[in-house]
Amino acid sequence: MLRKTLGVALGLIVAGHALLPMPSQAQVSARHLAKEALEECDQGRAATVREARLMHFHTGQALAEQAVALDQRYADAHFSLFCNLGEILRIDGESITATFGFRRMMNELDRTLELNPGHLDALSAKGTFLVKLPGVLGGDKEKGEQLLQQVVKRAPHAVNARLALARVRCERGRHQEAVTLASDALAIARKHKRAEFIPEARATLQQLRTNATGASYKPPL
Repeated sequence: MLRKTLGVALGLIVAGHALLPMPSQAQVSARHLAKEALEECDQGRAATVREARLMHFHTGQALAEQAVALDQRYADAHFSLFCNLGEILRIDGESITATFGFRRMMNELDRTLELNPGHLDALSAKGTFLVKLPGVLGGDKEKGEQLLQQVVKRAPHAVNARLALARVRCERGRHQEAVTLASDALAIARKHKRAEFIPEARATLQQLRTNATGASYKPPL
């Protein structure tokens, strides 16, 4: 179940404003570790061999845990931990620790948004979970759709949010809009060389086009 519902979304990483006060040494270290942890998450998603994927995600988890320990109020540290925990669950979602891992992962996502309510990566991931999870697990399709719309509007380079929103549009019978969103997501992934997103974007677009064709087909009387 969890393996099918965990789709970790990564969009734009929000950069700090140049006029903000200089961070403390602990914050600098946490920022560096969180950045490396997110890079490991991206590399793991792009890898094709299971062992290599796990190696990147476990390395990223360790780096993210160090970042959180250094600065528990640094939102990107929590998000980098969420990213790697989520990807590990996608690989080993049927393990006996899946339930605990899912709760821990969602706690890190919620903590990210608690510290930074405008964190676009986290908003995209939260919206994706809300539209995919059943209500008994905290899903809320309407709220999730609103969050995804917010991310797509604010983040012109967001890929995952567009794919998740495209699936929702398809479910609502708005097939052409769904195809447009998925086409944009694939084009963005290719333009910005986000190799980890291209296979999913391509597969999603193909499926949505098939659905659109089926919906428009009317059998002869």
